[in-house]
Amino acid sequence: MKIKTLLAAVLLAAPILSWSAPITIKFSHVVAENTPKGQMALKFKELVEERLPGQVHVDVYPNAQLFGDDTVLQAMILGDVQMAAPSLSKLQKYTDKLQIFDLPFLFKDLAAAERFQKSDVGQKLLMSMRNKGLIGLGYLHNGMKQLTANDPVIIPSDAKGKKFRIMTSDVLQAQFEAVNAMPLKKPFAEVFTLLQTKAIDGQENTWSNIYSKKFYEVQPYITETNHGLLDYLVVTSVEFWLEIPEENRGVIKKSLDEAIEYGNEKALAFDLRDRKLIADSGVSTIYTLTDSQREEWVNAMRPVWNKFSNKIGSDLINAAVQSNEE
Repeated sequence: MKIKTLLAAVLLAAPILSWSAPITIKFSHVVAENTPKGQMALKFKELVEERLPGQVHVDVYPNAQLFGDDTVLQAMILGDVQMAAPSLSKLQKYTDKLQIFDLPFLFKDLAAAERFQKSDVGQKLLMSMRNKGLIGLGYLHNGMKQLTANDPVIIPSDAKGKKFRIMTSDVLQAQFEAVNAMPLKKPFAEVFTLLQTKAIDGQENTWSNIYSKKFYEVQPYITETNHGLLDYLVVTSVEFWLEIPEENRGVIKKSLDEAIEYGNEKALAFDLRDRKLIADSGVSTIYTLTDSQREEWVNAMRPVWNKFSNKIGSDLINAAVQSNEE
């Protein structure tokens, strides 16, 4: 059986249990509503409530109003929230496999990442947390990550000794340690203040987040490295998902698929738009790496792949590398 067919069977096939209408889905995320993720969540709400009026209601909580990414999955298992879209980096405590998306310089661009995610291997990964009570419903793009800092960071040696905020990820920690920087695991909601007060020297993020959260206003230098992927996984709990009446579950999944496609289109558009807005602002200086400078970064960070190959699986890494071939 094809992986996608198997996934659909697992997600949709379950006993129909009684559930008094309306079903309320609390959808928690940590970014602004004007980001690709924020737009996706609102589109999901619109589609579900239009197609299942009076039966399913979606409450969207942006900007970590309900839970942060570090606590939302445990809250989901306890039933306090029904859907979230944490960054893939946040999922390492539930499976080692998804750490593949944090490996530096693995995907050459967003299109390569999407090819991998849509492959049988990528779709199978959606079920990698099922034994922990969670299932992935779809991948959502944000974009490729850039480096921002108080001082120019053009080559790996420029990062030495500098404090960079990272998400809770052992791979990202190893990535910055590979260039002798000091990675600090801090909540996304605290990043602006940490940068503004110079408690940290820099951070990594996409153009969309750098612009929407105004990081560029407190970081004078941005290096366009495209060194990593920042994507999200729309997650729900197995218990909640399988308790939804089957006919409603199918509509919800279809609506989510369409909303994710919409969000991914926004991600591509926002990536180009927000880079231009930052450049046009004149507040930050954007550096574009030469081929030789980029090669220095690749050589410095590539050992991280070997460090995590046993946990992730060399077969998965090889499949991801192959996705770079169009």
